[in-house]
Amino acid sequence: MLNALRPAINRLLTPVGQALARTPVTPNALTVTGTLGVSAGALALFPTGHLFAGTMVCTFFVFADMLDGTLARIKGTTGAWGAFLDSTLDRVADASVFAGLAAWAVLRGHDALLAGLAVYCLVTGALVSYAKARAEGLGVRCDVGIAERTERLVIGFVAAGLAGLGVPYVLAVGLWVLAFLSTVTLAQRVLAVRQATVHGGSGCPDSKTG
Repeated sequence: MLNALRPAINRLLTPVGQALARTPVTPNALTVTGTLGVSAGALALFPTGHLFAGTMVCTFFVFADMLDGTLARIKGTTGAWGAFLDSTLDRVADASVFAGLAAWAVLRGHDALLAGLAVYCLVTGALVSYAKARAEGLGVRCDVGIAERTERLVIGFVAAGLAGLGVPYVLAVGLWVLAFLSTVTLAQRVLAVRQATVHGGSGCPDSKTG
């Protein structure tokens, strides 16, 4: 859904990537740093009730992590290992975000339903990404879906940030919306792979998000 913004984001990141290309910083170092920053921010700040601060920290490190691909293209160091590391650590970061929100719901909100909803978003988000990876392992392109990683993070961070500012019910609404969209996306990918493999379809449209 947000793929239309990707060219604009790349234009914003390119000058930063060009500056970093003149330093010893590597794309893989950015990947690891971004993941550590998101994980630390989510797991240290969300459970203690600092939802807005946690959202700001996580958002900063998500943008830092987005620089890895830009830097790799500028340095000409794109490769299979970097792609594997990036995809794997993205799952770690995503899991940290929703685990942190689930911990907040249990420790601060005393809301078991909200905690369960956050865990459901964590699991379905991982399954959406797994479906794509497994399909590509079978030689089938599968990037279809209304809520890819970018959309899931935007919804999660906006809901958490507004909740941290005191907006009532927004986190619950955001997680319910995210749970629904993630479920639909997973179903879309399963059906697309079935169409491509059982009925001999052409697979899913090309995309670059998880």
